[in-house]
Amino acid sequence: MKNIDYMSVADEAMAKIKQGVFLTVKAGDRLNTMTIGWATIGYCWQKPIFMIMVRNSRYTYSIIEDADDFTVSIPALNMKNAVMYCGTQSGRDVDKFKELGMETKAAQQTYSPIIDLPGLHFECRIVHKSAMDPQFLVESYQHFYPEKDYHTMYFGEILGCYEV
Repeated sequence: MKNIDYMSVADEAMAKIKQGVFLTVKAGDRLNTMTIGWATIGYCWQKPIFMIMVRNSRYTYSIIEDADDFTVSIPALNMKNAVMYCGTQSGRDVDKFKELGMETKAAQQTYSPIIDLPGLHFECRIVHKSAMDPQFLVESYQHFYPEKDYHTMYFGEILGCYEV
C-alpha cells in the first residue's frame, strides 16, 4: 500500500469517476457497494473533502444515513462489467459482493471497508450531509430527476488516500 496526496491524483480520480467507481458503506451489519459517476474532490472547512451524492431511492441511502463514513474504490483494472452491475442492481435484492466474487478489505481509518482490488482508495468520515432542495435546482437540470428521487450530498473528510 502506498499513501498518496489526494490532490496529486484528483484529476485522475475524477476522470475515472465519470466512467463509474465503487462507493462502499457499512452501518452495523449492513454493507453495500454502488456505482457512483458524480462526485467532487476539494478542500472545505480547512480539510480535504470528497463529496458524493446518493439518491434517496437507493438502498445505499438507507445505509449511509446510519453510517459515519464511506469509502470510494477506483479500480486500476477494467471492471466495466462489475461497475455496470453495481449501478443497475440493488443491494435490497442481491448480494453484489457474492454475485461478482468481490471481496472487501478492512479500511485503515473507517468502519466501511474498501473493495479488495488494485487501484486508488479513499477513506472518508462524513462531516456534513445536505438533501437537495429541488426549488433551488435550475430548470435545465430537472431532467436528471424524472422520478423526483433527488440526491443527498455527503461531504466526507478524506482520512486516507492510497493505492494498492
